Amino acid sequence: MRLAGQLVARVLEELRDRVRPGVTTAELDTVAERRIRDAGGVPSFKGYHGFPAAICASVNEQVIHGIPSSRVLVEGDILSIDLGAIVGGYHGDAAITVPVGTISDRAAELLRVTEEALYKGIAQARVGNRLGDIGHAVQRHVEAHGFSVVREFVGHGIGTSMHEEPQIPNYGDAGRGQRLAEGMVLAIEPMINVGKAAVRILDDGWTAVTRDGSLSAHFEHTVTVSSSGPVILTTLDGEMPAQQPGMPVSDPVPEPRVKGRKLRS
Repeated sequence: MRLAGQLVARVLEELRDRVRPGVTTAELDTVAERRIRDAGGVPSFKGYHGFPAAICASVNEQVIHGIPSSRVLVEGDILSIDLGAIVGGYHGDAAITVPVGTISDRAAELLRVTEEALYKGIAQARVGNRLGDIGHAVQRHVEAHGFSVVREFVGHGIGTSMHEEPQIPNYGDAGRGQRLAEGMVLAIEPMINVGKAAVRILDDGWTAVTRDGSLSAHFEHTVTVSSSGPVILTTLDGEMPAQQPGMPVSDPVPEPRVKGRKLRS
């Protein structure tokens, strides 16, 4: 799973660098699929329940599951890229939200808070904690900044299947839910809106958008629960760890960078 996670991380880093005004989301999808297959992997999403692409590319008010197309990115957009890859029969899954050129202060705050919320959720992925501790940490941080947590879509377990039990809401009560055990692998993925939490599905049957048209951001990592604390699998070799709020210095969690589902089962 670490190999699958590293492949996802490498491809996402390349896509991040390619996001700029004038690029289409279909061009990004082509790059992603080529890089995954050239590395001996298989795109997790392509063909999954009929999904037609290797990435989910969700722009502005699109929350998740945006289908790559000829849409041209413009200055001020934000783009959420969700990517999965299979290596040796195991899945890695991660997402980033990337600014297209210069974005508004509110959009930049949304990206920052959503990524911070991801790491606050990861910090709770410890042996003996409960699923509710993850969602509670995400929700508390997000709502403290005036944003809202999407309810209709959640994180998930992951392994030889892309979506496994348990489901991992980004909201909830601390101390509630399934207890976390060593060896569990979780895809933790806050989906956060500037406006209200409600979403709807477009006529393509996939793309989820905010009902009020407000901006949405999405960040995700694949994380394993270990006796020494949470370990992020969707990072690059040599990435330096940094302390995050609520996490001991020894935990291998990279510093959030503002540059920047669950597919229905």
